[in-house]
Amino acid sequence: MDWYMMNCELLATCSALGYLEGDVYHREPDCLESVKDLIRYLRHEDETRDVRQQLGAAQILQNDLLPILVQYHEDKVLFDAVIRLMVNLTQPALLCFGKVPADATSRHHFLQVLSYLQAYKEAFASEKVFVVLSEKLYNLLQLDWEQRQEEDTLLIERILLLVRNVLHVPPDPTEEQGVDGDASVHDRVLWALHISGMDDLLKFLASAQVEQQWALHVLEIISLMFRDQSPEELAALGQGTAGAEHGEDTRELETLRQRELAEKRARALQRPSRHSRFGGSYVLQGLKSIGDRDVVFHKGLHNLKSYTHDLGKEPRRVPRHRQAAPETEASRRSARNVRLFLCHFCQDFLEGCYNRLMLLVKDQLVREKAQQHDETYYLWATAFFMAFNRRHGFRPELVSETVGVRAFHFIEQNLTTYYEMALMDKKEATTWARRMHLALKAYQELLRTVQEMDRSPEQAVRDSSQVIKSNIFYLMEYRELFLALFRKFDETRQPRSFLRDLVETAHLFLRMLERFCRGRANLVVQSKRVRRKKNKPRAPAAPAPLSAAELEQLWEGLAPQLQACLEGEVPLPEDVVPFDAASETPVEEQRAEALLRIQECLRDSRVPQALRLLRSAREVWPEGDVFGAADAGPPEESRLLREILVAPLPRHAAAEPEEPEEEEEEEDEEEEQTVQVSEKEFNFLDYLKRFACAPVVRALVLLLRGYARNSARTNHCAARLLHRLARDLRMEPLLFQLSLFALFHRLLSDPAAAAHQELVALAKFILGKFFALAATNKKAFVELLFWKSPAAVCEMTKGYSSLQEGEGTTRSRVPPWTPQEEQELRELYWKYKEVEGGDVIAAILAHLPTPGRTRKQVVKQLVRMGLASSAKDFPRERKGTRIVLWTQEQEEELTRLFEEFQGSDDVLGNIMKHLTARRSRARVVEKLLGLGLVAQRKELYKKRRRKSHGPGPGQVAKGVPATPAQDSSGEDEDSEEEEDEEDEAEEGPMEEHWVPEEGAGQDLARRLHQEGLAGPLRWLENCLRRVAGDREEDGVSHPVPLVPLTEENEDAMEDRRFQTLLRQLGLRPPASEQESFWRIPAALTPQQLRRVAASIAHRGPSGSPQDLPEPPRCPQDPAPEPLPAGLGSDSESEEPVPVPVPVPSPVQPRTKRRRELASEDEDEDGEGSGTDPAPAAPCSEEDEEDEDPQPRGRRKRIRCLEEEEEEEED
Repeated sequence: MDWYMMNCELLATCSALGYLEGDVYHREPDCLESVKDLIRYLRHEDETRDVRQQLGAAQILQNDLLPILVQYHEDKVLFDAVIRLMVNLTQPALLCFGKVPADATSRHHFLQVLSYLQAYKEAFASEKVFVVLSEKLYNLLQLDWEQRQEEDTLLIERILLLVRNVLHVPPDPTEEQGVDGDASVHDRVLWALHISGMDDLLKFLASAQVEQQWALHVLEIISLMFRDQSPEELAALGQGTAGAEHGEDTRELETLRQRELAEKRARALQRPSRHSRFGGSYVLQGLKSIGDRDVVFHKGLHNLKSYTHDLGKEPRRVPRHRQAAPETEASRRSARNVRLFLCHFCQDFLEGCYNRLMLLVKDQLVREKAQQHDETYYLWATAFFMAFNRRHGFRPELVSETVGVRAFHFIEQNLTTYYEMALMDKKEATTWARRMHLALKAYQELLRTVQEMDRSPEQAVRDSSQVIKSNIFYLMEYRELFLALFRKFDETRQPRSFLRDLVETAHLFLRMLERFCRGRANLVVQSKRVRRKKNKPRAPAAPAPLSAAELEQLWEGLAPQLQACLEGEVPLPEDVVPFDAASETPVEEQRAEALLRIQECLRDSRVPQALRLLRSAREVWPEGDVFGAADAGPPEESRLLREILVAPLPRHAAAEPEEPEEEEEEEDEEEEQTVQVSEKEFNFLDYLKRFACAPVVRALVLLLRGYARNSARTNHCAARLLHRLARDLRMEPLLFQLSLFALFHRLLSDPAAAAHQELVALAKFILGKFFALAATNKKAFVELLFWKSPAAVCEMTKGYSSLQEGEGTTRSRVPPWTPQEEQELRELYWKYKEVEGGDVIAAILAHLPTPGRTRKQVVKQLVRMGLASSAKDFPRERKGTRIVLWTQEQEEELTRLFEEFQGSDDVLGNIMKHLTARRSRARVVEKLLGLGLVAQRKELYKKRRRKSHGPGPGQVAKGVPATPAQDSSGEDEDSEEEEDEEDEAEEGPMEEHWVPEEGAGQDLARRLHQEGLAGPLRWLENCLRRVAGDREEDGVSHPVPLVPLTEENEDAMEDRRFQTLLRQLGLRPPASEQESFWRIPAALTPQQLRRVAASIAHRGPSGSPQDLPEPPRCPQDPAPEPLPAGLGSDSESEEPVPVPVPVPSPVQPRTKRRRELASEDEDEDGEGSGTDPAPAAPCSEEDEEDEDPQPRGRRKRIRCLEEEEEEEED
């Protein structure tokens, strides 16, 4: 960015800082305020980080801030402000942008900020700057906790953050292209840090007891200091092995020189002795060109080996998502003096700081006091310093904090977490792979440290090693870890360095495990097995009928327990409900089911439940004394239970469950996963067989493709793993793969193959085994094209029929199809193939002689036999989609059935019974409307016939469930439930035709009155009489809701016995979710309402009604004459004083009302009362409020129905 494009205000602020004259910086009077203004500007920068870029282009940090920091460090306020500004300017670019931007514009800004950070880092490579920072930090650390202020603590943290930010800046690959041993910018910063004594302060912070809060800061700085270093090289340098290092370089150069000489000799042999001006043309026999002829080669013979069909072709571009993951490790050797300083730092850190610092960091990680992903610094420190200690005079006591079973568990847990997150978080899979690589290297160093402990001369150290190995080899998680990493390795997400460390760690683990098993005859390890149990819905089996003798014997055994329950010695359960309110079956139809439940409880010896169920059912269904009379005593209840036990009650036949199909099992069945932990004897070869799979071999081949760049140890580990699979397991065909053979060809033709003798020996061994097998198995050449499993290896060596004979390792669980079964399947397929509208597979399964075959097996066999191209030829029928359109014949059939049953009581029901195609009621109704056969849906409702005489509730025979008069309405409701929600009629079918019988509900009302429900009964009677008077006066009938306003009436409306009374009286329950209250149907005439009200009125000994208050008036009615308090009080709020009041006349003149209220929140009307009022009773405040025509503070909302203007026919 150009300096002259800088913002004016920002430019003026930077100019007010001061100016540099030679090596002396002169600050302006407003220097401090200018620094604070810059901090404020950075706080409000946009998403492109424009302020940061302008300050970077102006080189404010190099030309102003650093000189101010060096020359004016005594000014505490200015020094603090400059440190704050530099911490903000040097923060990593990833923190500024959140992540590496994907679009070009944002990425350009990101790279621009990164370039300015690299310039800042170069400016910090100055001893003067770090001397000032070290002195200031030293002075602050000299203060005791009592003297240290909050500003001092903040300054310590900012200095540490500034050092962290400077070390975090990555190198510039375009600028730093020096060879190993040259001093880079990072090396110069480290050297300045070392000269200033900052490294000693870091070691003090890591070891001091009172400076525990800086543990993570220190560990992060140390990890950035050793970012480009190798612990093995540092350890070798510390032991004074410079000659060994020089010798390693010499050997590497010698290998390159030998390869170059070999190539020269090969070219000399290929060049002819006499130069020919014409190269000539040759025919390559056996190598076909594009046509059928052989290839004609127009170059010299010395170029023949480089011939390929891809000559002249444009190389195929690899998509970005398929490109190999880039390497994140920078292999570079720093200057020798820097490496010496770092080596001494490692020694001092291990001896005085490592164990304590790692303990503090792990404690903060476990307690979640650290920031997210700070455990990566812990994993890096574990791998780095344990590797340095292992190579630099191994002393296990220096790393005792990170050696143990707990360390293995912590690292394995994090490694597993990273592995799972890499599989789930696809967008950040590369980041999770880097973290997984850190955990893998830490795990590798733990194994190497334990291996080194086995070689220790101290017996205690070797015993500790045996304890650790016995623990990690015993647990299954540690053994299965490498298999999971191999199987999920993805070269597009994980770099080759991860694969290299994975192969080396797996080789080390297998070697340690093999040696551990070698000295033990029987090694027992832990084994975990996950069992998945599918809960298939099974129909309950019908119990076998009991004989009369068995029932009599059962009753004799139940008699003592029943006697104890009847006498109250055994408590009865309270949670027994005789019906299911949520069931689609009406409550009345559940009476027979209640009898069955009582019988089942008795036959299962659950007498308390049976007795409680009997008493609860008696309260719900008191009609006909099916469950006994209301005043039944213990002898009567005992007799009823005995009759129910021996009665041959009809039972519902259990529906036969359909055969579950394999594809539906995964969706409909629930799986229960249980982990079974057991112990078993460990066999090393059986464990090694787990590695004999295609993913492991593919990963090893991928690593060996770069054998020339790999280290000798990496090639040895990969070759040793392949040798274990081929030689130890005797699975040489597992390595018969074309890509591996191409690698062997390149290796054997390499002039420098002498440096890879182990790989050459493996290649010759595998090729010899292949050609020996190819002599007997001609299909071996075709098998080269595929990665193989142990089953395929068994087939290649023992014959391709071995698996079918049951000799393979992965024997199929599906029984094979015999020739006879295949012939029967073919005949059935051709027989039912041409049947239209039928399921071919279902028909085949029904007629297949061999039982146990599933739909999936039959479909697969048909595809295998060539009778079908794929499984898509046999689509599965979905529920509700078998018949979609109406054919012409079906429409004609529907029209004929409608004309036939048009005059019947249940038109729709009769049509559904005689309809050939299975359709839902809603679809039939829609089709009838579409054909124009009916105009409205309510024309299809089931008609109700008026009955003048009928059997009363007491005429129902015992033992047979009585069917109340409103059951027909319940059936109609059930029929309507199958239709769509929008099919609701304007008037419910329950209130159209049914008329309550004379004297209905008298017995139940009498029992309810005796049980304390006199108040709700009087309220119900008043409502009925008031609605009757309103309908006579207005001449219009509307459904009127019953709104209870007191707790007593509300409890009564929720009582099942009271609801049964309402049903017997002809009242309608809430028809849908939009209704909340019971309603008085519009079909009931005033005479019927008065007759119903008289039937529930309480009668005294003389047979006349008693305690009948007059109906309440409406709030819109004119106020009546003042009444005494005793008569004017609400019957719901207080118990009225019993006063004999005559029954009001049937017709009472009233003014027309605009609203109808089915409640008793108003005062009672006193018209028609010719008696003198009784003495006034004391009234409470609630009574006074209730007497108000429009009461305030009601607890229940009153639903009002607007009266229609037009009159409707009754």
